Amino acid sequence: MKSRVLKRVPLNIAALIVFVVMIFPVYWMVLTAFRPAKDIGADTPKFLPSSATFDNFSNAVGIEHFWDFWRNSLMVAVGGVGLALLVACFSAFAVARMQWKGRAPFILMVFIAQMAPWEALMIPMFLIGRDQDLLNSLPFLTAIYFVMTLPFAIVTLRGFLANIPIELEEAARVDGCTRFGAFRRIVFPLLAPGLLSTSLFGFITAWNEFAFANTLLTTDPAQDTLPAWLNEFSNGRTVDWGATMAAATLFMLPVLLIFLILQGRVTGGLTSGAVKG
Repeated sequence: MKSRVLKRVPLNIAALIVFVVMIFPVYWMVLTAFRPAKDIGADTPKFLPSSATFDNFSNAVGIEHFWDFWRNSLMVAVGGVGLALLVACFSAFAVARMQWKGRAPFILMVFIAQMAPWEALMIPMFLIGRDQDLLNSLPFLTAIYFVMTLPFAIVTLRGFLANIPIELEEAARVDGCTRFGAFRRIVFPLLAPGLLSTSLFGFITAWNEFAFANTLLTTDPAQDTLPAWLNEFSNGRTVDWGATMAAATLFMLPVLLIFLILQGRVTGGLTSGAVKG
C-alpha cells in the first residue's frame, strides 16, 4: 500500500505543477481586476491581494457599446450553435439509422471538415464577405460559427445515437408512430445529455472565437464581439489594465458558471457519445 502511494507522488506533483501553470493566468487576471490602479502599476508585483476595489468593473461596464458587445457575442454564439444543433440532430440520425447512397462519402466529408484548421479558411471567407458585401455583418459571422460547429455536433450526436437501442424506435413504430414521430418522442429526449454537451462546447468555441470576429468586423465598433473589442481595447496607446482585466473577467464568468453547474452531465454526454462510432 505504501509503495503504491509513493509511486503516485511524482504523478501528483506533475499534475499540481500543470494545474498551477494553467490556473495562474486566470488568477492574475481576476486579481488585477480587483486591484486599485496604484497597485497595478507598482514596480514590485504582489501575488496576494492587499486591497480590493470595484472601480475597474464600473469603468469596464461604463465603456461605450460595452453591452452591445455582450449582445453581439450572445447573438452570434447562440444563433450559430442553435442552427448547428438543429441540422446536426437530423443529420446524425440519418447517418446513424439510415442506409442511403452517398452515406460513406458524407461521413468522410464531415470528419475532414472536423479536422480542417479553420484559420486556413480565413482569407477565402474574407474574400466571400467582401465580394458579397457581408463584412461587418453579424449574420455572416453567425453563419461561419454554424459551419464551424456543425461537424463536431454531427460526429458527437452520431456516436450518442449509436448507444440508443434501435428497438425503442421499432417498438414506437409498431405502436403507430411515424419515423419522425419516433424520433421526436423517443430518440430526442434520450439525446438530451449529448445535446447539452455538444451545445456547451460549441457555445464556448463561438463565445471565445477571436480570429474571424476580428477579421470580418472591421469598421463599425458597435458590431464587435467581446473578444474583438478586448483586443482593440488593449492595443490602445494608453491601456487601462484594470478595466481590461475586469471586462475579461466578466466575459469569462457566464461560460465558467454554466460549465461548473452542468459539468457532470456534460462529461456523461461526451463519454456516452464516444463509446461507439
